[in-house]
Amino acid sequence: MHFISVAHLLGLLLMFLAAAMLLPLPFSLYYGAEDYWALITSAGITFFFGFLIHRLTAFKRDLRAREGFAVVTFGWIIFSLFGGLPFLLSGSISSFTDAYFETMSGFTTTGATILTNIEQLPHGILFWRSLTHWIGGMGIIVLSLAILPFLGVGGMQLFKAEVPGPVADKLTPRVTETAKILWSVYVLISAAEAILLMMGGMSLFEALTHTFGTMATGGYSTRNASIGAYNSAYIHYVIIFFMVVAGSNFSLHYRFLRGDFWAYFRNKEFRYFLAIIGIATLIIGLDTFFNQYSRNFAKTLQMTLFQVVSIVTTTGYGTADFEQWSFSSQFVLLVLMFIGGCAGSTGGGMKVVRIYLLIKFMFGEITRLIHPHAVVPVRLNNAPVPKEVATNVLGFFVLSILVYILAVFTMATMGLDMATSFGAVAATLWNIGPGLGDVGPTDNYAHIPIIGKWLLSLLMLMGRLEVYTVIVLLSPAYWRK
Repeated sequence: MHFISVAHLLGLLLMFLAAAMLLPLPFSLYYGAEDYWALITSAGITFFFGFLIHRLTAFKRDLRAREGFAVVTFGWIIFSLFGGLPFLLSGSISSFTDAYFETMSGFTTTGATILTNIEQLPHGILFWRSLTHWIGGMGIIVLSLAILPFLGVGGMQLFKAEVPGPVADKLTPRVTETAKILWSVYVLISAAEAILLMMGGMSLFEALTHTFGTMATGGYSTRNASIGAYNSAYIHYVIIFFMVVAGSNFSLHYRFLRGDFWAYFRNKEFRYFLAIIGIATLIIGLDTFFNQYSRNFAKTLQMTLFQVVSIVTTTGYGTADFEQWSFSSQFVLLVLMFIGGCAGSTGGGMKVVRIYLLIKFMFGEITRLIHPHAVVPVRLNNAPVPKEVATNVLGFFVLSILVYILAVFTMATMGLDMATSFGAVAATLWNIGPGLGDVGPTDNYAHIPIIGKWLLSLLMLMGRLEVYTVIVLLSPAYWRK
């Protein structure tokens, strides 16, 4: 592996991060907070190290696959390291471990938090906290490809290593153009949501921070009670709509904006995505309507739909304490955590398309048992799925389950009960945020042991980069010349 080229790009990314740290300054100054110096100092430190690394190294070759994996993985790790400086320097978080956990949770759009009183934080720090979601949502590297064209040299390796889904959806022949398109759509939709939230009574600060959490499917809120603090059906339904948008493939949004209005409904994954939301809302809605809450159908529908969409898109916003729901409803939510959003979205989880292909593969194998000579190709949107993609999906599923089981066992050895262990691992590995047990929607991760927080931080990274990208760095073959 060409370490000098990797370091050169990482230094460039740190300089970009330093510039992003200055974006919260207007809100810090407007609200009279004293966190502006922490933001400026953090930006200065980050820029210094980024500039130093960038100047001491040189980009000498096209990126191969192994360099792409390294830049993406180490990029997220280093971003989380320096991105935690504003929390530490402002005194908002006193522990290095907690600051790293909070920042990794932000950049990976997980939304798991160690904070017990969010509303006491300065506005500039809160804005930075939510901004980490928005930057990480579409992808740090993809953003860099959009604004730094020279990274297009070998950029497809970065793009493939970072974009979630079995196959990176390249909209144009040049990866830099694809990155620009995706980010343009991302910014346009984010602006639309922020405007609609302001029309519902939110301030510009609140509208932007909650837009960042929605479009990145991250879930960081400026309120202790999350979206439940806003007793407004309008705000709830606006966020529901944009969570669905964020959990869908962004290439479909681009095609829709180009005039292909039927792009969504020709896409089988998107149709199944909506069907999953509808079925889960019906099951949980009937349960909560008849057994849990008052017989207010409109309120029950609003609450249930919000939590279903929030969980399946892995956003993690909350309007209700779903731990008070029946075990059957909680089980449905756990399944939704596992499924996640669509490929090419900002959502986490296994992705709907992978579940669909696994089911098709399973039924194909049953058919071949009955008819040994039958040719049963796995098809998606009327096109056969290449064998290597099907193999990749199957391997991803097995690897994810193995990582999940091992992580649950490890967390349980730290003294956590099984519900908390299952919930914490599911919530971090699939980038959801709130889990079950002692890390539920009304709890946080502050009580998790230090080793547990570092393990969960690793799981967040693995979930955001879809396991393979991180696991490949642990393979001896990767480091072999």
